[in-house]
Amino acid sequence: MARLMLGRTLERICKGVLLLCLLHFLIMMILYFDVYTQRFDLFSRFNNGRNGSRSGGAGANNNGGTVAAAGGPHLYLYNLSRPNATLAGYLAAGEQLLPSVKPSPKPLPPCPEIPPGLVGRLLIEFSSQMTMERVQKENPNVTDGGRYTPPDCRPRWKVAIIIPFRHRDNHLKYWLHYLHPILRRQKIHYGIYIINQLGEETFNRAKLLNVGYTETLKDGEYDCFIFSDVDLIPMDDRNLYHCYDQPRHFAIAMDKFGFRLPYAGYFGGVSGLSRKQFLKINGFPNEYWGWGGEDDDIYNRITLNGMKVSRPDVRIGRYRMIKHERDKHNEPNPQ
Repeated sequence: MARLMLGRTLERICKGVLLLCLLHFLIMMILYFDVYTQRFDLFSRFNNGRNGSRSGGAGANNNGGTVAAAGGPHLYLYNLSRPNATLAGYLAAGEQLLPSVKPSPKPLPPCPEIPPGLVGRLLIEFSSQMTMERVQKENPNVTDGGRYTPPDCRPRWKVAIIIPFRHRDNHLKYWLHYLHPILRRQKIHYGIYIINQLGEETFNRAKLLNVGYTETLKDGEYDCFIFSDVDLIPMDDRNLYHCYDQPRHFAIAMDKFGFRLPYAGYFGGVSGLSRKQFLKINGFPNEYWGWGGEDDDIYNRITLNGMKVSRPDVRIGRYRMIKHERDKHNEPNPQ
């Protein structure tokens, strides 16, 4: 009786194993059939694409594929009948040959009217030794020609800063040392232009400024022009170096004048005009040789053309002047 029961048990186990084998065989056949159906479908597409491309002017590539060029998007179709070809391999090859689509760069936002990185009142001193090597090391983002544009926002102004110059190399080093960081914090696109008067003839500041204006227009589309003496350093970076609705006088409170405006019509030191304002006053006078007089003439040109001079708050428009002896051949204008 025990042997009979054991025999029936073994018979059931064998039948179960046989059923599992049949089930496994059926599943494998279904999977193989599905794979070969996909290959056959892609092969048919390849033949159709090849036939269509012959009539549409397609060219064969070096990898055995065909690029359809019938006026629509490029289609990359491959012959799957090659030896050792696999569906995964062809799909991978197709991904590599499909044209890469780079995401378009996100447009920069406009720079804020009041930059958030300003620090306010600055400590300005001229006792430490200054070199051009130090200036370059401190300003790695400033490109050749003293140019800079903010990398994180779209500047509201393109400013050309024009400096009339002769024999002031030491002053220029201090000016660059202090002004580059200030201008970068103010988030403006700017270029600095040193307009040098050669020779030892009498100095003509206003004429150099006219030359600077003309030369900067050859170099870029500037819409604002700031004219600065090389020996004047702003003491507050909230004194924003860009143009305004009216001609701008920046240096209204110099230390040599006791941080006060010397007189109501004073327009010297550092001033700014937009391109439209500069053309409206017909530029600066060319007749003033020697020191003084040209800034008062510019002020008169502004007022006679129906404009008013704008100025910053006296607490912001403070400047330190680098002390120096009066230049030779830049004596006060006798007229």
